[in-house]
Amino acid sequence: MTNIRDMAVSTRKAAARLGVLGTEDRNQALEAVAQALESSAADIVAANEADREAAKTDGISTALLARLKMDEAKLRGEIAGVRSVKALPDPVGKVDITRELDEGLVLTRVSCPLGVIAVIFEARPDAAIQIASLALKSGNGVILKGGREALRSCQAIVEAIHRGLRGTAVDPEAVLLLSTREESTELLALDDYVDLVIPRGSNALVRFVQQNTRIPVLGHADGICHLYVDRAADLRMAVDVAVDSKTQYPAACNAIETLLVHEGIAADYLPAAAKALAQKGVSLRADASSRAILDAVKDAVVEEATEDDWRTEYGDLILAVRVVDSLEQAMEHIDSFGSRHTDAIVTEDSSAAKTFLAGVDAAGVYHNCSTRFADGFRYGFGAEVGISTQKMPPRGPVGLEGLVTYRYQLVGSGQVVTDYSGPDGRSFTHRDL
Repeated sequence: MTNIRDMAVSTRKAAARLGVLGTEDRNQALEAVAQALESSAADIVAANEADREAAKTDGISTALLARLKMDEAKLRGEIAGVRSVKALPDPVGKVDITRELDEGLVLTRVSCPLGVIAVIFEARPDAAIQIASLALKSGNGVILKGGREALRSCQAIVEAIHRGLRGTAVDPEAVLLLSTREESTELLALDDYVDLVIPRGSNALVRFVQQNTRIPVLGHADGICHLYVDRAADLRMAVDVAVDSKTQYPAACNAIETLLVHEGIAADYLPAAAKALAQKGVSLRADASSRAILDAVKDAVVEEATEDDWRTEYGDLILAVRVVDSLEQAMEHIDSFGSRHTDAIVTEDSSAAKTFLAGVDAAGVYHNCSTRFADGFRYGFGAEVGISTQKMPPRGPVGLEGLVTYRYQLVGSGQVVTDYSGPDGRSFTHRDL
């Protein structure tokens, strides 16, 4: 029987050794991982095809099936991501405070790895590559648990990672893969060995993790993203942004689920948007005001929206549509139904844009561009371990900076606090060096 505690102990020991390695050793390990993934490409793709066939038989949703896919092109992109992470500045050992407290007594604050992170994700085998590369670069051990739909793919990926690491200074046990739900449940009790857990998946998954562990949790439950088309929007731009935000990859958490349109532009905008979206296979869930306009649009598939549509993450080619009477009403809707992930406005009115950017409470707030840009790779982070919608940092796509903490180091020459106490005590200089 697998002993998860023993496995976690091994990963923690490997992480401790990894955390003190230099930049060059960690970068060499990442290059070795990239090369091992390249040499194992055929095996990984074959494993993924087997996962997808099994998932189809099990009746997996269209959205999860899209997330599960790992073909040759996608794998090449993920391998490029590993090398992008390798090329990033080292987040470990950065000194952001150097302060003299007194002569010969110097304080520094230095970044260091968290230790061991656990990431529980659903049908996303690409997440295993992204997360492992970020963990290795930041000096952290990582325990991975993918959804059962992606088990063969994740096993093939981690086998390749281990093979690559064997010829480097990094112990392969720094990367651990769990295979069953029971193992991940047992893992959540190991707060002595795991420093952070990141759930990536459904609302139910995130809440289960939050309610069943004492380990700090970072993650987001829903990706209910909005696009608001203001009355001062450029129509062509607004159509293009809506189509990209919904259809470029509808299964992604940063795809829009609700389109809000100002009533002053709705009669001109909605027919054009509906035609463009229909060409991509999108069906609409529209409120009464929207339907009054859309019912006359040929080829548009329009159904009546219900209250549930405003709070639904479809992950599919379905889009809720509502006409609003003002920027303020749009922002109120987002505040009521949004998930604080990513929301965007299209407008040529700089004042409206400024109000939206400052007033919408989300990890990403955009002006005149697609919500699909909410991604660690596109932000230049190399990859991401997930997207956090919590208020405390890190927030948004979490890259290397979210996987390090810091420690204060104080170097003296025999000083004691007694010398600084009382009316005749020494004074601190508090001089930044």
